[in-house]
Amino acid sequence: MSRTGADAGQDIRFARSTDGVGIAYAVHGKGPPLLIDGCWLSHLQFDWQSPVWRHYLVELGKVATVIRYDERGHGLSDRGVTDHSLDARVADLEAVADDAGLGRFALLAMAQGGPVALEYAARHPGRLTRLIFYGSYAGAHAGLSPEDLELHAAFEALIKVGWARPTSEFRRVFSSMMIPGGTEEQRCWLDDLQRMAVDADTAVLSRRQRQLTDSSPRMAQIDLPTLVINSRGDQMNDFQHARDLAVGIRNARLVALESVNHIVLAAEPAWPVLLHELTEFLRPDRELLAEPGAADSASVAMGTLSPRERDILGLAAQGLDNEAIAARLVLSVRTVERHLQNVYGKLGLQGRTARAAAVGRLLSRG
Repeated sequence: MSRTGADAGQDIRFARSTDGVGIAYAVHGKGPPLLIDGCWLSHLQFDWQSPVWRHYLVELGKVATVIRYDERGHGLSDRGVTDHSLDARVADLEAVADDAGLGRFALLAMAQGGPVALEYAARHPGRLTRLIFYGSYAGAHAGLSPEDLELHAAFEALIKVGWARPTSEFRRVFSSMMIPGGTEEQRCWLDDLQRMAVDADTAVLSRRQRQLTDSSPRMAQIDLPTLVINSRGDQMNDFQHARDLAVGIRNARLVALESVNHIVLAAEPAWPVLLHELTEFLRPDRELLAEPGAADSASVAMGTLSPRERDILGLAAQGLDNEAIAARLVLSVRTVERHLQNVYGKLGLQGRTARAAAVGRLLSRG
């Protein structure tokens, strides 16, 4: 399902997680796939015109096909969800990656997305080309002092008391910590986003469950090109978390941004540094996608197919029609058709011969 109007430029779709929860995700841009495992404070429609996030969306869309999603219980995803465990959140990421038809892709973990990204990378090492952490961590409570824990308790009390109020004085505490260098317009927008993105009960419940998560043991299992980026003065997630990620993950590179903002803003000097680092880190994926040579290009393109797309194409190669494939895989015919359209798009095929050509490429690979 897609939206237009205020969302012109992005395609909003819905994936179904293993427990039936609907996860909203958006796709925009052009280039190799970059899936963003974002923070809990998001709303796919509201973010699109954001004075805080807009520059990320515009610039990343120039170098990658950006796939981002609202967490369960947040934004456009299904509300009223009580399970915010690590396994449930990893299943959501898996559902989005599969529904979007991703083969191999880069994964960008923002803020609370760190533990989920580590877990996904450890479970599915062959699906990722590279891994990025931005303002994130392996475990929310790793290394926190008693004073830090008291502060977390105070935050929870603020959410309970002030989240749903029409005035923003309680929510402003969070906005001021996320972007202390922001303008009044930017802080007001974050004030509004908090109430729009999630209700108070879900905010408290999901926060509690996230704080129980620690994927630090997974760091030693990661063997991917990894970039860790963090603002030195980040007041939401301390810079020490970035150091821990860079030390714990083999050959990870740490970039320290000279900023006090958790979300680096477009007008500050740290933004072009951040954009340059992300662009250059993703360059090998863009170069691979652009490699010349028909045979090599076909091989690369086939390698971008997701496991579900390969399953469907394999059954098509056996002579099954869409109805038979749907019955075999317990999918709707429409889902089979959408996956096949994704296959044709990745392989650069169109028209009446697309199915036969896609099957031919599959068989030619043995």
